[in-house]
Amino acid sequence: MTTKTPHAQGLMGGLTNYGDAGFAAYLRRSFARSMGYSAQMLAKPVVGITATASDFNNCHRGVPELIEAVKRGVLAAGGLPLEFPTVSLGEIFLNPTSMMFRNLMAMDVEEMIRAQPMDAVVLVGGCDKTVPALLMGAASAGKPAILLVTGPMMTSRYRGERLGACTDCRRFWAQYRAGKVSDEGIQRVEQSLATTEGTCAVMGTASTMALIAEAMGVTLPGTAAIPAVHADRLRAAEATGQRAVQLIGSGLTLERIVTQASIDNALRVLLACGGSTNAIVHLAAFAGRLGLKVSLDTLNRISDETPVLVDLKPSGTHYMEDLFAAGGSTALLRRIKEKLNLDTQTITGERLSDWLNGEAEWIDNDVIRPAENPISPQGGLVALFGSLAPSGAILKRAAADAGLFEREARAVVFTSLEDLAARIDDPNLDVDADDFLVLQNAGPIACGMPEAGYLPIPGKLARAGVKDMVRISDARMSGTAFGTVVLHVSPEAAAGGPLALVRSGDRIRMSVRERRLDLLVEADELARRRASFKPTVQVSGQRGWAKLYREHVLQAEHGCDLDFLRKE
Repeated sequence: MTTKTPHAQGLMGGLTNYGDAGFAAYLRRSFARSMGYSAQMLAKPVVGITATASDFNNCHRGVPELIEAVKRGVLAAGGLPLEFPTVSLGEIFLNPTSMMFRNLMAMDVEEMIRAQPMDAVVLVGGCDKTVPALLMGAASAGKPAILLVTGPMMTSRYRGERLGACTDCRRFWAQYRAGKVSDEGIQRVEQSLATTEGTCAVMGTASTMALIAEAMGVTLPGTAAIPAVHADRLRAAEATGQRAVQLIGSGLTLERIVTQASIDNALRVLLACGGSTNAIVHLAAFAGRLGLKVSLDTLNRISDETPVLVDLKPSGTHYMEDLFAAGGSTALLRRIKEKLNLDTQTITGERLSDWLNGEAEWIDNDVIRPAENPISPQGGLVALFGSLAPSGAILKRAAADAGLFEREARAVVFTSLEDLAARIDDPNLDVDADDFLVLQNAGPIACGMPEAGYLPIPGKLARAGVKDMVRISDARMSGTAFGTVVLHVSPEAAAGGPLALVRSGDRIRMSVRERRLDLLVEADELARRRASFKPTVQVSGQRGWAKLYREHVLQAEHGCDLDFLRKE
């Protein structure tokens, strides 16, 4: 390959404005030379590489090594690799929740791609909010971009039992709350849950986003499930760098690659893998950046005809390293290719059909089930509508107790996260196993929509052996969690949605079969309650990001993006 790819602007792209373009070019070359680059290197096309590592981000501990491998690929293909820092979202280390900062990262990525002189960009990241933020920003920036995910961590062992963050962390914490695991035991579990670099080892949001990104054609084929510590992950990084150089001048931006058919393919894969509820929010936000849509009605239609085939926790028994060994992400795509639109474009310049030509060399049927022997005959997610959720709500039925799907029950209401924390383990709490636990004011406007929808079983019920209850909220839930949990109720309580009007003792009816979630309270009574409604908003602040976020964040069905960032 020549050192100057057609249509590449290289280091001279987007010159700083001093009112003299010649001076700007001269000054840029001068300062670039101060970093030790030769004139020959500075004449090459430039590939930017997002540096998303941070000492506050355990998932991205391996990103620096991945970037070095990407650089090898860029150099081998005749480009100049230049990494640049972006906002780093360490899920466990952010307050109030990483979700509140996803849009901030997307803005950062968009502006830095647009402002800095790069002809293409490699998006390196893995933690669940990071992948959508990278894709959202790159889609809006309009330059050729290719995604490289960090890959999942490997599992560990505790007393002979295999552990993987974070489904097992929730299981053991529930046992600890129920008094079945000692203080010493939970400490030993704590140090055994996450022992390598990478994202969660189960089909959580990070793994789900990696799989659906490959389904949309924005990563290299077969790379979504490679473990973070596997040598293939570095080889994938090198190949990604090479492909980034080849993208220069191709016109293959994310807007050109991702169509409505690509989004629907992503929904198919999300359902077939028993993926995270969070993926619906992230996919809706990404689609909105391209003028596309994630329809919850379409989700239901596709869900009815798409079986769950991937046997991974929290819906099944295996882990991401097993999916990789079973044939990987491409094997899953091959298993459902009759249900995919194979004419969609991909980052390699081929169609999805080209990726899936021929039969797989081998697929482990225990991990990636054949269609005639699914984990579930229907998709892992379903959307519910009704008087309690006029704009929809999401249930991960693949990770729930089907015995709770058709119920009418009494509501036990918690008005905030603080109220939940104060009362959930109160021995005098008026609650039994047949009640519906309802959490209000945990949506995007109220407090950034944290992963608080997985309400804990009340202490006295947990100790009595209750393992699952219907839980309803406007919050999110970790993709690693298991339970009959209704999420993303929209409009949220803080926006004046019907959820805000629920009181303890009200009757709620849920029917997964009918796709319904209804509040059984007379209209006159609801009108009286609405007349005294006052929104509860915990995302406070009169300046900075909190102010901008609170004033412009959208509801869950629109991906919780900022209203002015969507492409209409």
